[in-house]
Amino acid sequence: MTQVGTAEAPSFGFGIDVGGSGIKGAVVDLATGEFVGAPTTIATPQPSTPEAVAGVVAEIVSACGWDGPVGITLPSVVTNHTARTAANIDPAWIGTDVRALFAGALGGREVAVLNDADAAGIAEVAFGADVVREGAVIFLTFGTGIGSAFLVDGVLFPNTELGHLRIDGTEAEHLASSAVRDRESLSYEAWAARVDVVLHEYARLFNPAAFILGGGISQQADEWLHHLTLETPVAAATLRNRAGIVGAAMAARAHVAP
Repeated sequence: MTQVGTAEAPSFGFGIDVGGSGIKGAVVDLATGEFVGAPTTIATPQPSTPEAVAGVVAEIVSACGWDGPVGITLPSVVTNHTARTAANIDPAWIGTDVRALFAGALGGREVAVLNDADAAGIAEVAFGADVVREGAVIFLTFGTGIGSAFLVDGVLFPNTELGHLRIDGTEAEHLASSAVRDRESLSYEAWAARVDVVLHEYARLFNPAAFILGGGISQQADEWLHHLTLETPVAAATLRNRAGIVGAAMAARAHVAP
């Protein structure tokens, strides 16, 4: 395998997206937001303890032949390099110094760790449509849960957790995540009706100029986006499901910039 290190390719970065069901990593061209080669995916270990996940992260980095800094996303609030929540990963993450954990697993190299939806949001700002950079925008990812990123004129307000907002007594992500659609074998139309309820509530509370929807199911946006009934503009994420990895790679590069 050809080594793709920072010395040979200064516009490249490496990102890893830790999800509830899979951990994905790829080399990213930071000038275009495109992957360099195919991503590597390994199932999230069960239980998804910090040590087990860190081992998989190291395995992915090694498999891809990457020798530079690494950006990593987690489905967790991350402040001061510490995981504060663990909705869709093992509770042992709460209170973990994630920078020390991953740096140790990766031989002491530079790492940047951030919330998964925040990473996807900053990637959309960099490589998505103009609407993402104009006014107040809510970026949402639909996967194992519902992640959120608040953006104002392209600037991130980090660690929002709209997926845990209760709607009629039920957390939004327990009503309308992509995992719920799979688990309950919902049609796209039936699932979109639930997403519609969630977005109407978000619109009522926060009045965004637009919603941008990402996550794996955004790749099938043509199947369900037209079922939504909001007056607020809604669009699928430009980067679709690769946004988290791209944002992680961007964060790693910013972390080591002079």
